Formats: sequence, structure tokens, C-alpha cells
Amino acid sequence: MELLATTAALSAIIALRYLLVAAGLYRLLWRRGEPRLRSTRLNTRPPARAAILHELRASLISSPIYAFPAAIALDAFEHGRGLIYADPSRYGLWWLPASALIYLVVQDTYYYWAHRAMHHRWAFAWTHRGHHLSREPTPFASFAFDAVEAAGTAWVLPALTFFVPIQWGVALALLTLMTLAALMNHCGFELWPQSWVRGPVGRWLITATHHSLHHTRFRCNYGLYSRAWDRWMGTDAMPVLAEELAQVQVQPTPLQTA
Repeated sequence: MELLATTAALSAIIALRYLLVAAGLYRLLWRRGEPRLRSTRLNTRPPARAAILHELRASLISSPIYAFPAAIALDAFEHGRGLIYADPSRYGLWWLPASALIYLVVQDTYYYWAHRAMHHRWAFAWTHRGHHLSREPTPFASFAFDAVEAAGTAWVLPALTFFVPIQWGVALALLTLMTLAALMNHCGFELWPQSWVRGPVGRWLITATHHSLHHTRFRCNYGLYSRAWDRWMGTDAMPVLAEELAQVQVQPTPLQTA
């Protein structure tokens, strides 16, 4: 019963955080269907109400799926099991960034291969199609996964807490980073300056320009945080200029034409 209560509480926290942050970013970017910021616009059309409702439903369904593995890890921490710890100096301060890097590399690697597998024609319809109904996503799409996809990715970070020590503040920072990256990469605008996106750092890190191309072309750009696996495996694609992405002819889904 305690685990179920923790899962319910985390589900509410995850859902509320998603709603507040996604709605805040959406309001910042759009006003009455027109863009508000002078950032590079990637979407070719204003968000459709039906598309946003689909993204909201899928995200709220995903919330308890993500909450359950997290509840297991939190329950283990509260009962002295697992490898989440409180004292930042327990393993030395150097371990704080080192552990964060390990978690990011493992998650990034797992997601690339899982994501690529979900695009196989035998798996796509029942694992990943729901996310790609948002051909031109909004911030609300950042958490809009099919239940199978959510179940297949939700366990990675919680499972690592039983094998790789991590300070709870670092774990919280990673979850925050994951949320912000997902929101920014699905918002339909490139919020980073082009000098950064096209510079040395942007050649290796994923931004909205990179991920939006995945939503329009499907067979490229499978990474989560880094372009490394995409570049190594020949699946990396990037428009020569950001403006080219806005000119890609996208066939609208029924959700986008509603």
C-alpha cells in the first residue's frame, strides 16, 4: 500500500509539473495561434486544438507509468536500500558530476537504440505511433508517449540507482534537465541562437532544430541528448540552414487538420 501511495503521489507531481511547465512555455511561444518570440520558428502551421488534446491525454496516461519505477527507487532510498544517498561528500565531490555523466550516457545510449527499434515497421504502430501523431509538436508533446514506449523507457534511471550511486540532489537535477530538454526539443521553435546550434557544441548536442527533423522525416535523428550515436551510426541529419526546416513539406495528420 505504501508503494501504491508513493506512486499516486509521484503521478500527481509528474502530471502537475508537466502541465504547468508545458502550458507556461506554450503561452510564452504562442498567442492566438501566432508566434510571440523572435526565435527561429520550426513548425509550418499554428498548433491545432485536436493535436494539443491528444498530446495532453497521452502525457497524462504516461505519468503513472513513469511514476511507478521512480516510486520503487524512492521507497528503496527511504528504507536504506538502493544506492541513492544524501550526503554529497559520501563518495567525494568529484563523484557528483561523474555520476551525472554516467547516468546521462547510459540513458542516451539506451534511448537511441530503443527509439530506433521502435521505428521498425513491426513495432512502430504499437510502440511509438502515438508520439508521431504530432508531426509538428508543441511543448505538450514532450511527454506524449504510447504506454508501451513509456513502460520501456521509464525504468532506466530508477534501475540505475541500484547499480550506480547517485546523490539525491544530482538525481533531481537530472530529472529537471530531462524535462527541460524534452520541452525545448518539442516546442516547435529553436530557442538557442543559431551561432550555438551551428557551433562546435551544437554539432554534438540535440536541439529543437535537430529533433523537429525527426518528427517530419522519421528515419533520422533518434538521439535523446547527444547527436553522437546518430553521427556514429549514420542516422544524423541537419538542415544546412534552420530556415530549410520550415520549408519541409509535411503531410498533416488528421489531428493537425482538425
